[in-house]
Amino acid sequence: MKLDKETMKKLRELILFTIIILIALANYPLIFQAIRFVFGIIFPFLLGGAIAFVLNVPMSFFEELIFRNKYLKDKKVAKKLARPISLILTIAVVIGVVVLVMFVVIPELGKTLLSLGLTIRTFIPEAQRFLEELFTDNPEIQTWLDNLNLDPERMINSAMTFLQNGAGNVLDSTVSAIGSIVSGVTTFVIAFVFACYILLQKEKLRVQVRKVMYAFLSEKQVEWCLEVSSLTAKSFSNFLTGQCVEAMILGMMFFIAMTIFNMPYAMLVGVLIAFTALIPIFGAFIGCVIGAFLILMVDPLQALGFIIMFLILQQIEGNLIYPKVVGSSVGLPSIWVLAAVTIGGSLMGVVGMLIFIPIVSVVYNLFRASVYKRLRKKHRDIRTAEMEKAEEK
Repeated sequence: MKLDKETMKKLRELILFTIIILIALANYPLIFQAIRFVFGIIFPFLLGGAIAFVLNVPMSFFEELIFRNKYLKDKKVAKKLARPISLILTIAVVIGVVVLVMFVVIPELGKTLLSLGLTIRTFIPEAQRFLEELFTDNPEIQTWLDNLNLDPERMINSAMTFLQNGAGNVLDSTVSAIGSIVSGVTTFVIAFVFACYILLQKEKLRVQVRKVMYAFLSEKQVEWCLEVSSLTAKSFSNFLTGQCVEAMILGMMFFIAMTIFNMPYAMLVGVLIAFTALIPIFGAFIGCVIGAFLILMVDPLQALGFIIMFLILQQIEGNLIYPKVVGSSVGLPSIWVLAAVTIGGSLMGVVGMLIFIPIVSVVYNLFRASVYKRLRKKHRDIRTAEMEKAEEK
């Protein structure tokens, strides 16, 4: 059997590829080490791209809001200043939000920690008396409570001893901790500067990427890549906007409800829940635990009422607000929003919860478009139209 040149070329490529795979498998520790080394080098630039993508959402909003006037759009100076001014406003807003959260949360937490020792001294005896009164008809529990002997002074002294013993270990690792902090700050500065360059020259970068794609790929492949990229960018952008809106709504709901029921730490807990609610669906539970603990030190009954209120508001938020605000913004049905958060959290933790909703949205929309395209090819246009209308409902 004679083999032509094209077949021989493909065989040589297949043999070469097999040899490369075998060498890689035989030296996989070196391969992973090289991958980690390369990832460490490009990580600041990947982080910068992620920062640029997040900041691009409010920056585009400011750019459109401020320079919406046709008179300004026609001015060359306005066009040149639009991007830098919008970027500066975006950075100022982000810093302002972070500072606001720090000035609201950190002082309150500091006051709470300073008064926690005094609160524990009064809370533990009161809690023990409350339990004794509650279980007066149960002699076994009554005997256990009498033998419990909770001494607040001993508990505080034990905590101080633990902190003092741990201080030596902290001092021993100070040098490595400082090195890690300096490295982290350096990485963030490089990433932030890179993000600013991306945002200021994003049109130019977009043109350059398209040139490279058209140079190495076919026109059909380029169109498909651009379509997927556009859908991905739109899904992530809408998800970020919807998540922030949902977190603000939930924080305001808790602040108003706690103020109405005269619960302590209304502002602090509202801000904490709004901040932690940026983690999809399950994030608010972190704020609930902290809020319940703070209120518990003041009034145990109010802490119980806070937990009941949280469960009610969480049901409203999880079943009505979140699927409507976030699910509709990314074009994803509520059942798939819950599935995306669950799978993402299981695979990658908090980061997975954040990125899996837009990723699943992209996959869902691409698969949905492919399904209806195939249905139309089978000459079922009327039935397909009916399916699309039913799905939108």
